[in-house]
Amino acid sequence: MRTLLTLLQDGKFHSGQALGAALGVSRSAVWKQLQHLRTDLGLPVHSVRGRGYRLESALSVLNAEALTADGVVWPIFLHEQTDSTNAEALRLLDAGVSAPFLVLAEQQLQGRGRRGRTWVSPYGQNLYFSLAWRIDGGARHLDGLSLVVGLAVLRALQSVGLNKSGLKWPNDVLVGGRKIGGILLELVGDPADVCHVVMGVGINVNMRLDNLGIDQPWTSLVNELGAVVNRNSLVAALSVELQKILLRHRQEGFAGLRSEWESVHLWQNRRVSLSTAQRDVTGDVLGVDNCGALRLLVEGVEQVFSGGEISLRLRDDS
Repeated sequence: MRTLLTLLQDGKFHSGQALGAALGVSRSAVWKQLQHLRTDLGLPVHSVRGRGYRLESALSVLNAEALTADGVVWPIFLHEQTDSTNAEALRLLDAGVSAPFLVLAEQQLQGRGRRGRTWVSPYGQNLYFSLAWRIDGGARHLDGLSLVVGLAVLRALQSVGLNKSGLKWPNDVLVGGRKIGGILLELVGDPADVCHVVMGVGINVNMRLDNLGIDQPWTSLVNELGAVVNRNSLVAALSVELQKILLRHRQEGFAGLRSEWESVHLWQNRRVSLSTAQRDVTGDVLGVDNCGALRLLVEGVEQVFSGGEISLRLRDDS
C-alpha cells in the first residue's frame, strides 16, 4: 500500500494497468488497495474511465530512508497509524529503548494537544513528530524547554519559506492569529536526577479542508504558501534545528535564549486575560523570565505564571 501511495502522491491520474505493473499485481489487486485507501485511511480517490485513478489532492509521503539521507541522525520509528506519537514514544521509553529517538506517523487516531484537547490528525497531510530526549543534571535543564522547541519549529518553518509566523506563550505557533503548530511536552522519570522528556510537535502542513471539527482558527503551510510542502524536508529541517537549539539550551540554559524568544513572541507588550484553576487575571505581557515563565504587569505589579492548566487570550481592547 505504501508503494501505491508513493505512486499516487503527485495527485495526477495513473491507469490501473500502470499501477498494477509498477506494483507487480493484477488490476483487481490494485482496486482492492485503492479501497483500503478510501475506507481505512480516509483518502478520497477519484476514478475516471479512460484516465485511471488519482488522489483528491497531492500528498507528501514520509520516507525513513530519505530522512536519514537528509541528515536526521536519530533512530526513526515511522508508523502508518498510531494513537499518538507521544504515546508511542512513551511506550518505547518504558520498553527500554535508548533516547534520543524520533517517532513519526502518517496519521494519529488519538492525537493530543494541551489541556486535554484533541489534535486533528488526518492521514498524510500534517506533521506528527515526537522526539524522546534524555535529561541529565536536574530540573534546571527543563527550564523553558517548550519555548525552546517553539524556536526550532519557527526556524524550520522559515526554512520552507514561511517567514510570517510567530510564537504565543507557552506552546503555540501562529500565522495571522491562526494556529499552524503546537507543542506538547511530557515528562517521565525523576526531574531531580535522570529523566526523559518527549517533545511532541504538530504542524499543519498540507491540510486544506475546514470541516474537520477544529475548535479554533487554524491555517496550514499549503494555505499560506500555495503549494504542497515536502514533509520529509520539513522533518529534516526541524530535526536539524532541534539538534542545534537543544545543545545551546544544555550549555546556556533558557537564559541564553530568552531575548531571542521574546523577539518572536507575538503577544509581547499586549494586554491579555489569563485563567488558571484558581483565578482569572488581566494584565500586560512584559515577557518571560529566565525559566520561561510568563511575566505580566497586573494592576501595576509584576506577577509570574508558569506551567499547569493555563489559558491565555488577547483582550478585545488590545
